[in-house]
Amino acid sequence: MKVLVVGGGGREHAIIWKLSQSPKIKKLYCAPGNPGIARLAECVSIAVSDIEKLADFAKRENIDITFVGPEEPLSKGIVNEFNKQGLTVYGPSKEAAQIEGSKAFAKELMRKYHIPTAKYAAFTDYEEALSYVRAEGAPIVIKADGLAAGKGVVVAREVEEAEEALKSMLKKDTFGSAGARVVVEEFLEGEELTLLSFVSGTTVKPMVPAQDHKPVFNDDKGPNTGGMGTYAPLPHIDSSIVERILQEIVEPTARAMVNEGHPFEGILYTGLMLTKAGPKVIEYNARFGDPETQVVLPLLETDLLDILIASLNGELEKLEVKWTDKSAICVIMSSAGYPGPYKKGDIIKGLEQVEYPAIVFHAGTTEKDNQIRTNGGRVLGITAIGDNLKEARDLAYQSIDKISFAGAHFRTDIGSKAFH
Repeated sequence: MKVLVVGGGGREHAIIWKLSQSPKIKKLYCAPGNPGIARLAECVSIAVSDIEKLADFAKRENIDITFVGPEEPLSKGIVNEFNKQGLTVYGPSKEAAQIEGSKAFAKELMRKYHIPTAKYAAFTDYEEALSYVRAEGAPIVIKADGLAAGKGVVVAREVEEAEEALKSMLKKDTFGSAGARVVVEEFLEGEELTLLSFVSGTTVKPMVPAQDHKPVFNDDKGPNTGGMGTYAPLPHIDSSIVERILQEIVEPTARAMVNEGHPFEGILYTGLMLTKAGPKVIEYNARFGDPETQVVLPLLETDLLDILIASLNGELEKLEVKWTDKSAICVIMSSAGYPGPYKKGDIIKGLEQVEYPAIVFHAGTTEKDNQIRTNGGRVLGITAIGDNLKEARDLAYQSIDKISFAGAHFRTDIGSKAFH
């Protein structure tokens, strides 16, 4: 079969890496891809948002399945367009992708179907939002309603910080149309957990739970990023909690989407907080998370292509999805200054010294003069697999020691919550 993956980050590198192990795939393409992906697939220079060009390419090359990685094309309706043109594509429709594309849509869905989440209110008016924040007090969470590449969330410890966030979203237009409406939420305390699931209508096949580390510095200090590292599974979280999340949250969400006339087909990411009152939803994504994908897919034993085919044929329920009992950890190496302004173009050294069971997933890299260089905030995801978390963690950090680029920054405490 011929398969096209849309995207060019660390998540897509992990998807390509997994798909490349399938004996059924004759040819893998990635649009636009990156230098790491280029070792495994043919990269095609088409932007993820250029749905028309992607569809033309899929037709021209007789692509059997297109797998959509990022949220932007999903929210723009790539699945609807491909289906209209008779092309086979894996991912949720534009309508179903609203679960990520609009925080207010997701919150309304949870309210209607009694899915546990933080108390909230949505606003387009600055003064109204301000008076709500002042009445509720801090800590409080301010979210841009639309897609803001993982950056439109401010956890305000003080009321002044919340006011500043409202001002930047509703008055200064920092996030453009994504911030024209804001969702103000109660601050949830507890431990975070991500549960990714393969979802097809009302069928849910959960993946191994993972935990992301959003703040840029050790001990969860500093501003939020797209994710500085992750690990899976979570040895310190009881399996009964995961079972509860499935029964009280993920499966009801899948049924709710069917009831609303927008059945979900694809990867549902459920970001959760384990509060004293039980698990609550922080957010949904309509696709694989980055960097969770980089630890979850290396633990998948079933051929990923088989899962996609079963799902597209409405037969996901019949397929047994198997996982190894190993552990994986991913540490993100970022550019100095990220998530603020950062430099690009620095030469990366030592990549060839990292060997399996450690894997380097490229997130923000480019190739120039035969050298791999930095080209993003999150540059590389160093993933390692071990018989247990400690083994995986030691290998990940040993592998990082072999790699260098100017100003490279990474957290040294990824996975430490599991050892407390």
